[in-house]
Amino acid sequence: MATASLPNSRREPDGSAVIRVLSYNVRSLRDDTEALARVIRACAPDLVLVQEAPRFFRWRKKLARLAAACDLVILTGGATAAGPAVLCGLRATVERTEDVLLPLTPGLHRRGLATAVVRFGAARLGVTSFHLSLQQEERYEQGGMLLDRVAGMGVEHAVAGGDLNDRPDGRTFRRLADALQDCRATAPWGGELTSGSADPHQRIDAIFATKGIEVLGCGVPRDLPGVTAADLAAATDHLPVLAVLRVPAA
Repeated sequence: MATASLPNSRREPDGSAVIRVLSYNVRSLRDDTEALARVIRACAPDLVLVQEAPRFFRWRKKLARLAAACDLVILTGGATAAGPAVLCGLRATVERTEDVLLPLTPGLHRRGLATAVVRFGAARLGVTSFHLSLQQEERYEQGGMLLDRVAGMGVEHAVAGGDLNDRPDGRTFRRLADALQDCRATAPWGGELTSGSADPHQRIDAIFATKGIEVLGCGVPRDLPGVTAADLAAATDHLPVLAVLRVPAA
């Protein structure tokens, strides 16, 4: 599939919904936020799964400013989820949200999950943004907690996206990919490597979906109209992952 032909969001006659989901580590908005907003707007996402959202002084205002610049609203997360957050467009109808703090290992950074259940017309979807540990054993345990959370959301279809701090051949990445669809592996599109943004050398960011969701394309939106190499390098130290998904009607 050519990059420019990636499907737009829409409702289908059978009640399913085609949606765009973007996962993006924004490094606490410490870089060029105007470039970041341009990248996000060009991707035209229905959902943005944010990692490293601002967590300290005036964090809500900073995250709200980013959302407004992208024509989105804050759905959940931020400091209350220890960094992960979810932004959404006005197509989404929100059923519920919950921020989950994962167990704290002394001496390590606190991690959490930003979760929600949303509807796009007749399609109902569980959503989770995550950012897993740098430490291998803790990361593996957090991967299991993430899967438990997805399974316990009470929805048939779900998507989870974030920064794994692990590569596709790693234990935690494999654990998630064995239970869910690795959207990039299912329907490769765009670029593959996500870190770092100026000279990417590894894929540690990904979007996963439950088996009933059809993945139409997933990857780094390098050649998407409106996305420039300069903006990708300036926006943050990660590259975004964009997935287009067809979610069946509930």
